[in-house]
Amino acid sequence: MNKNPTLRALSGMVDSPKPLRESALILIDCQNTYRRGVLKLEGVEEALAEAQRLLQRARTLGVPVFHIAHDAGPGSPYDVRAEIGQIADVVAPQGKEPVIIKNYPSSFEKTDLDARLKSLGVKNLVLAGFMTHMCVNSTARAAFNHGYVTTVVAGATATRALPGPAGGLLPAQVVHEAALASLGDLAAVIVGHERDIAS
Repeated sequence: MNKNPTLRALSGMVDSPKPLRESALILIDCQNTYRRGVLKLEGVEEALAEAQRLLQRARTLGVPVFHIAHDAGPGSPYDVRAEIGQIADVVAPQGKEPVIIKNYPSSFEKTDLDARLKSLGVKNLVLAGFMTHMCVNSTARAAFNHGYVTTVVAGATATRALPGPAGGLLPAQVVHEAALASLGDLAAVIVGHERDIAS
């Protein structure tokens, strides 16, 4: 037996991703905010390329796709009315794919995301986007609380270095991996890449 079992394992919960065709794809804050400037993330372009491949698969399968964009108002790096706050061109919405604007880290907080998902009968979610430790983390935990079976694609998310509680700087990769490990303990199934999810 694993000496460090997750709470998922101890609870007998599923530890493998649901097929993409049985899920909805949620792309969280894939905004230009994170491609340059003060909030540029390490590995952001690679993560966007992974998210693009995931999005293409979802579109081919015809599963629901939801784009989330964070808005913090004019003058901020999250101004959805400005180019900096627009969704990155490589994963831009197409057709009738909805864009849900949020003002909090969780994509569920004071939005109609849950109502939209439930109206479609969605029970499984696949999450990608930014930042791993913040809005992806908050959305995955909220999804768990709302009863969804959630998968997070590690390769399609990224974050930034943060000040450590004991001083110094925690490298972005450490923050990224710690956030994913924390989610994988209970709230979500974690996979490395989009190819790890069956169609």
